Amino acid sequence: MADAAGSGTARRMGFAIPEKVQLHVAMLALQFGYAGFHVVSRAALNMGMSKIVFAIYRNILAFLLLLPFAYFLEKKNRPRLTWNFAVQFFLLAIVGITANQGFYLLGLDNTSPTFASAIQNSVPAITFLLAAILRIETVRLDRKDGISKVAGTLLCVCGATVITLYKGPTIYSPTGHPSLQKIPARLSLGDASGKNWTLGCVFLIGHCLSWASWLVLQAPVLKKYPARLSVTSYQCFFGVLQFLAIAAVFEREPEKWHINTGAELFSVFYAGVVASGIAFAVQIWCIDRGGPVFVAVYQPVQTLVVAIVASVALGEEFYLGGIIGAVLIIIGLYFVLWGKNEEAKFAKAAVTGAQSPAADHGPSSHVIKSSLGQPLLQPTDNV
Repeated sequence: MADAAGSGTARRMGFAIPEKVQLHVAMLALQFGYAGFHVVSRAALNMGMSKIVFAIYRNILAFLLLLPFAYFLEKKNRPRLTWNFAVQFFLLAIVGITANQGFYLLGLDNTSPTFASAIQNSVPAITFLLAAILRIETVRLDRKDGISKVAGTLLCVCGATVITLYKGPTIYSPTGHPSLQKIPARLSLGDASGKNWTLGCVFLIGHCLSWASWLVLQAPVLKKYPARLSVTSYQCFFGVLQFLAIAAVFEREPEKWHINTGAELFSVFYAGVVASGIAFAVQIWCIDRGGPVFVAVYQPVQTLVVAIVASVALGEEFYLGGIIGAVLIIIGLYFVLWGKNEEAKFAKAAVTGAQSPAADHGPSSHVIKSSLGQPLLQPTDNV
């Protein structure tokens, strides 16, 4: 309704913004929003904020923001909540929120925002690998799309391995930049000096595995419960309960729950409202209008923005191993996306009965079922 009003106003003024341009602008804004999340999260950790408390406050805000939209917008098509669905949402929350966000914060605390963002580019390839293992994804090694997906997956695995095992020499250090001398040392995001870089990368790989597993596991649930905002709201709710259970063991001191500065409050607000609620809504619109492949192609832009912001503003150093690994992962991402795009063309031609190279391989090549079709890179809000 708002879109129609906006389009009508634009026409009366003698111009109209093409939807394609709107999509590109929205995706760029989305990547800047997520890039800010990486930097803001690391700043919160550097200020001494508890990882568990940070996750709890973030998910409470996301839940409160999503709840009214889920209730009113999906009121007509939301199935009745049963115990079976509740258990599924609870298990999805363990994988997609508790493990996903927990591993991310542990990994970020030991590495840097740039490499945390770089490793996330491997999620589509890991999702494809898990889906292939579970036989949800069909792999055709006698076709170029199948070869491309496998090659892309291997490149992503190699890139993540390089980042984890080989830190390498510093190839760029902005320490002497005048703007950095005004920043207190405790706010510098740097390279997490004194922390275990390899362990941090292992945690980030666990984060990517959790995220990819969530993508694969949520697909059958959404088919039976086709109300995405409601599913996400339920998961945020259960995620809060799960983090509260963890906090009851590890964060018993009352002072750990205090937000002492405006910077900490901003970090929590940004993570919960911008990186979860608003970003999720924008991404749903982009996937609906542009498709999942279009959304996924923009993922490496986030890594570039994070690198620039963290380096110029907060003094992050770049290491040879991280750069090599990030390049391999990004190349692998595009191999997987290109393979998915070609696969979609084969499937479309088979369904419509058109002549295509797939026809030479008989009935087995018709209708390719894919777990990456709809949810590809969709749940970035659960980072």
